[in-house]
Amino acid sequence: MDNQFIMPAPPILRSPAEEEKLRGRLTGFKVGYDEGYLRGRLTVLDGRPEEPLPVRDIHILYVASGKGYPYSPLDDAVICALQKLTTQVTISDVRQNLVDLVLTHRPDLVLVLDGLDLPLDQVATIRGHGFKTAIWLTDDPYYTDFTMKIVTHYDYVFTLELNCVEVYRGLGCAEVHYLPFAAHREHYRPTVTHSPIYRDISFIGSAYWNRVAFFREIMPELMSYNTVINGIWWDRLPEAPLYADRIEIGKWMTPQETAVAYSGSKIVINLHRSHIDEVVNNNALSIPAASPNPRTFEIAASGTLQLSDARDDLGSFYKVGEEIDTFTTPLELMEKIRFYLTHEEERREMALRAFERTLKDHTYLKRVNQLLAVIYS
Repeated sequence: MDNQFIMPAPPILRSPAEEEKLRGRLTGFKVGYDEGYLRGRLTVLDGRPEEPLPVRDIHILYVASGKGYPYSPLDDAVICALQKLTTQVTISDVRQNLVDLVLTHRPDLVLVLDGLDLPLDQVATIRGHGFKTAIWLTDDPYYTDFTMKIVTHYDYVFTLELNCVEVYRGLGCAEVHYLPFAAHREHYRPTVTHSPIYRDISFIGSAYWNRVAFFREIMPELMSYNTVINGIWWDRLPEAPLYADRIEIGKWMTPQETAVAYSGSKIVINLHRSHIDEVVNNNALSIPAASPNPRTFEIAASGTLQLSDARDDLGSFYKVGEEIDTFTTPLELMEKIRFYLTHEEERREMALRAFERTLKDHTYLKRVNQLLAVIYS
């Protein structure tokens, strides 16, 4: 057959509006694929059963803080874990007569959460009758002016702050143990279907003054993204009225609402409160905070990327640079934000690794099992 010259097809000419529409469709396909892939992977991981843990034949009298929200979700988490790890749990709070309860039910252990409002004479009477007592402190090191006055009244002291361990031992407490909080899977888990919330960046937390000062340095660029801030006291931020539609002031979000917001965000900022705050803290010794806050585990359990300010003991829980990333200055935070918002694969894989690590090591089942192992090893 004779060689024939085939004319190339003429280029498809599109108007600028048509080109823009095509780019939008392609971007939409990519975003949809990325979200679907992430949520599919999260679904698989979320469906894995937790490692079986021993059920101890013991009776726990659990004493809730009695403070209501936001402490009540912590009570829910601890109670749920205790009910799975022991044969009997009696639930009380600091407003009840614990001496009568203990003498009636005769538990193997009285476990108190927070304990700042529990009369110490009741604790002394309970110990005087030979019952074991333990306290799990919720706010170290921020209220150590108060906690230092109560820890010596318990057989076992558990603190979520590494730097408080030696402080309490120095007071004469023989059994002081480091036990941070964790993620309660009944509250914090990823949205595995299409998320009802879509944000580039979220921050959820109270407007402590260190947070206000930190965000003020980067507000224009931070809010140039689809950024939403939720929490109380944000009227302290002078720029808040400029972003009234994206800075929610004065609302405590439930754990379930928080988890949905986390899971629907590409990046969640975790900026810890300062151990120095003359307005709200009671930490006269200025004990520094080295340990990650509960939010660290809750964000990771929601299946999203977390950028946290660096804390000395964070690396004991997550591999920095692989499972979680950190910042030390406002400018470094913005650099990390720009990077991860333009590198979807790196963002997604880090979020997945943090999620998997959390399910493996940082649930309340694991923490409460550690607590019981200390006492009943």
